[in-house]
Amino acid sequence: METVGQITPEIGQRAMELRQLLQRAGYEYYVLDAPTMPDAVYDQLYRELQDLETRYPELITPDSPTQRVGDRPASQFSSVRHNIPLYSLENAFGNEDLAKWQERWRRVAPEVEAAAYVCELKIDGSALALTYEQGVLVRGATRGDGVMGEEITQNVKTIRSIPTRLQLENPPPLVEVRGEAFLPLTSFEQINREREQAGEPLFANPRNAAAGTLRQLDSRIVARRKLDFFAYTLHIPEGEPGSLPRTQYDNLELLQAMGFRVNPERQLCADLAAVQAYCDRWATARTQLPYMTDGVVVKLNSLDLQERLGFTQKFPRWAIALKYPAEEAPTIVEKIGVNVGRTGAITPVAELKPVQLAGTTVSRATLHNRDRIAELDIRQGDTVIVRKAGEIIPEVVRVLYELRPAVTEPYQMPTCCPECGQPVVKPEDEAVTRCINASCPAILRGALTHWASRDALDINGLGEKLVLQLVDTGLVHSVAELYDLSVDRLLHLERMGKKSAEKLVAAIGQSKSQPWARVLYGLGIRHVGSVNAQTLSDRFTTVEQLAQAEVAEIASVYGIGQEIAQSVSQWFQTPANRELIQRLQLVGLQFETVASPTTPGNRVLTGKTFVITGTLPTLKREEAKALIQQAGGKVTDSISKKTDYLVVGEEAGSKLEKAQALGITQLSEVALLELLQTEP
Repeated sequence: METVGQITPEIGQRAMELRQLLQRAGYEYYVLDAPTMPDAVYDQLYRELQDLETRYPELITPDSPTQRVGDRPASQFSSVRHNIPLYSLENAFGNEDLAKWQERWRRVAPEVEAAAYVCELKIDGSALALTYEQGVLVRGATRGDGVMGEEITQNVKTIRSIPTRLQLENPPPLVEVRGEAFLPLTSFEQINREREQAGEPLFANPRNAAAGTLRQLDSRIVARRKLDFFAYTLHIPEGEPGSLPRTQYDNLELLQAMGFRVNPERQLCADLAAVQAYCDRWATARTQLPYMTDGVVVKLNSLDLQERLGFTQKFPRWAIALKYPAEEAPTIVEKIGVNVGRTGAITPVAELKPVQLAGTTVSRATLHNRDRIAELDIRQGDTVIVRKAGEIIPEVVRVLYELRPAVTEPYQMPTCCPECGQPVVKPEDEAVTRCINASCPAILRGALTHWASRDALDINGLGEKLVLQLVDTGLVHSVAELYDLSVDRLLHLERMGKKSAEKLVAAIGQSKSQPWARVLYGLGIRHVGSVNAQTLSDRFTTVEQLAQAEVAEIASVYGIGQEIAQSVSQWFQTPANRELIQRLQLVGLQFETVASPTTPGNRVLTGKTFVITGTLPTLKREEAKALIQQAGGKVTDSISKKTDYLVVGEEAGSKLEKAQALGITQLSEVALLELLQTEP
């Protein structure tokens, strides 16, 4: 072995050649399943590269094949924010649901007469978010809650079908890839055999095994379990206009060209009939696959149409997951009752004779609404078939009328709220029956429980049983009154000692430090989940900005859309809600995003709203946006009468014309930079 010395150009060149040869061989073996390099040759080249990196550690690069397995276990995983949220998909359970989904998105885009779809098998694994900078893998993260995940880059590098360097000569500066890590059935069976021999509990299914494997602190264990990966989504935020694919299918082709494994069973379908044929075929053919799949993901092929449709509260409108039938079981309906939710929604529920289903005991199942009850004609005493929708929520699939008792009566939804006795209503545009009495105890209980929940204000100790006491005893009549509670007042409650009361008062006090995003979610605005609350708080950094924003401005935020925007706007227009905000502000809740004390620059643009259009001479759009936001300004996507400045670059589009019509001040890049340098 040579002694360590200066790295000559020849040594550096050889190391680069070895990395490229090994990366190409790995791609052929793990992704294409068509190896051209004999194993013995691969091992020889690998050892040569390993020797070079041992003698010259400066040659080690993050994408080197030798760096796929870490030497030392991690102590813990850190939380990271996803650059692009990972939204879940709406579920369909048959061709009828697919047809209804198509009807829904066509109502949003009625001008679209025909549209192609892309079908991909829904892999039963664990979602990953991958980030590449200058073509090199810099971060791998779990899905988490869709906004925050866990950074597991070292574990991700052990998955051989994930490239550590993209197979492109001139990769974009930033690439975001989404996909599914999974365990092939052979790997899953081998792991369970080893665990059985070691006396350890077996994994229930490949999905649980994949998720558990990814969270191993020792990446060497992850490497031994031989996870695989299929990529299915590509984002290139800083691509040249016109250079990026404009269809989902072309995106999948580009992912494959980049070096990713893309499911070979994907199919471009000309219409919904072809989609339904694809789904029907794989309903039985999936049993022959070497991995688990529980359905089909259907996406509109046109990315332009995807952007046009946007998102609902939780899901993209342009995609849906058809789930194959879950396990079903017969049981008897012992009683039909209703639940009153925090928004006043009255949901009928079937109380069932307990039955085992998908590994759990099921004794209740949702009946959704009065339309569903009428459709099923379900009655007390009926024998029904129950399944878990999406393997989570039990629901009644059908009634076995031939087993119905001789004497039964159709179920009638209540005309008055069972909690407060006030008349209920059924809005024309909704299937849900609602109690609209703001003082209804059930609505108040739901609001308090939601406010204290982990994703909202996270008030430890304020659970459903305690909320029930607070409402029933009249101690609390609104969320704001939680902050008036004292130890002495709490001592009058059942099973409430002084120490427990002190802890609860302290926990309520600590909730005042929760950030604006959590407070916004805790308010319980219809259609605003935790992900949307974070998205809105990122754009509207104070409650005043959000309360004063027009529906179009709110809807322009990526991932929000018209339905959520209207709900938010209507909520802030309600006097009682504005009064609630004022009371919560007085007790010290956070209604603005607190800037870091180390944030650089002055705040010369505070209160000013900007829109950027066209290509700027030197700044990327995200860079210009960051400069404006650091100076206190706000950047939106659409022109309105509230826009103060339009920053104009080359090839400016319709936004320039609209700004001119509204008399909005236009700035060049130079003028923007000069404005940023002015004294506040």
